[in-house]
Amino acid sequence: MGVTETMRAVRIAKHGGPEVLELVEVAVPTPRAGEALVRVSAVALNNTDLWTREGAYGRPGDPTALSGWRGPIDFPRIQGADVAGRVVAVGAGGDESLIGRRVMVDPAIYDNAGPDANPVGLMGSERDGGYAEYVTAPVERIHDVTDSPLTDDQLATLPTAYGTALGMIERGRVRKGETVLVSGASGGVGLALIQIARARGAKVLAISGGRKIDAVREAGAHAVLDRARDLTGQIRKAAPEGIDVALDVVAGALVSDGLPLLREGGRWVVAGALGGYDVSLDIRRLYLHNAQVIGSAMHTPTHFGLLVDLARQAEIQPVIAATFPLSDAARAQEQLARREHVGKLVLHP
Repeated sequence: MGVTETMRAVRIAKHGGPEVLELVEVAVPTPRAGEALVRVSAVALNNTDLWTREGAYGRPGDPTALSGWRGPIDFPRIQGADVAGRVVAVGAGGDESLIGRRVMVDPAIYDNAGPDANPVGLMGSERDGGYAEYVTAPVERIHDVTDSPLTDDQLATLPTAYGTALGMIERGRVRKGETVLVSGASGGVGLALIQIARARGAKVLAISGGRKIDAVREAGAHAVLDRARDLTGQIRKAAPEGIDVALDVVAGALVSDGLPLLREGGRWVVAGALGGYDVSLDIRRLYLHNAQVIGSAMHTPTHFGLLVDLARQAEIQPVIAATFPLSDAARAQEQLARREHVGKLVLHP
């Protein structure tokens, strides 16, 4: 498998709008010891691509500061967290049996080597990512999915969206028979939450709107609530006994309004702030009902292992909304920002 010396890549040299995405010719990275070089066959887009490009994550003590996922970005940076492809080379002393294998890359950079480590960085933000023809990754983050019946496009949609969803479901301790509320249900994480929670035997109430409601129902939601109408009233009607677990990527007013709808011992898991990060809540509703608010950023290595098992057995069926050539990365990000599609957008390097 010959590897060329240069490759096309899309990178950012500063924060800004889609215009800061540059298509450039750069050297193919060399895998160091403990790393492998992957030829990218598909890379999926995520909200984190937009937020990293815009610098929208804020910093502790300064929520409006321009910042990447976990601090200042080391520019220039090749974007893209979600990679499926084939291993074409390994670093010095590496396992050459990996070469030629079809793989999915865990994009997280962890704070320790343990199975329950926390992600403190992300490929495409804290290290170069997959908006390129080749990318390097640590060997322990490369998972062999050669035998998965899923396509490369489908595999590429899994790491961030389904990894984040699995992290939320695991941290929220979703059990069979529980009633689960999913916000932002037509997005990549939302559809993943519906599919995985449904597979676990939960009753899924999904919040969506407009033309996307049918697609959300098709993904497996037991009931779809229209976010344009009286949401708390709809939730009360659909779940008169209350919600066991909320799986929330929207936050904002939904947290304030929704927390009183949790059952005793309920869990509210937050993994996004599409509806706003400044939240007020009646703290009595928390402690008097033994409720928990749980922050969930992505996944642990253990969670990702569960995701790889789901991929190998095709127990989930990711929905692809559209594909684009790498040169159309800016147009793809603009479509992602409009949020008019259902499913995932994928680039082909």
